[in-house]
Amino acid sequence: MTEPTPTIGPWRRHSRRLAYENDWITVWHDVVTRPDGGAGTYGVVHYANLAAGAVVLDDADRVLLVGQHRYPLDVMSWEIPEGGVPPGEAPLDGIQRELREETGVTADDWRELARLHLSNSITDEAAVVYAARLAADGPPDPEPTEQIEVRWTPFLEALAMTLDGRITDVMSVVGIQRVALERAGAAPR
Repeated sequence: MTEPTPTIGPWRRHSRRLAYENDWITVWHDVVTRPDGGAGTYGVVHYANLAAGAVVLDDADRVLLVGQHRYPLDVMSWEIPEGGVPPGEAPLDGIQRELREETGVTADDWRELARLHLSNSITDEAAVVYAARLAADGPPDPEPTEQIEVRWTPFLEALAMTLDGRITDVMSVVGIQRVALERAGAAPR
């Protein structure tokens, strides 16, 4: 059990206990007073790493996508390259490392597109999404848990995939749509 942390807002935490922990997540079981004044519990999933992703474009205006099976959903998911950035590693360094490992690609002209909180009703997972341009292509070096298919997809097709449900990953949807909004003059660059 850990000491209660002072809270801001309508929730009050009375106690917190560790429910589960591994190298990537910690699950907390909190005893709380709810905003309506009633007693309750709240489960919070804490992520050890920052999530980072990259919308990488080439000179033919294609987006780099990776396809992999996502265990929790039991589906093949098409996404922008993404990965975890541990504490102590800069987010840009982390996504550049993940990009090389997953796809063999190196990129330049990096710029931040968005900062996000993913599933913020039950997790504290934060993310940053970048845009970049293809610089070079080499051999990937994925982790043993990763079976990744790499595909270059025309930008308008990738955008359509975010609209028709073929891409459902939040970081991918936001990143690709943010680039589209920039191109339409509807988002600051």
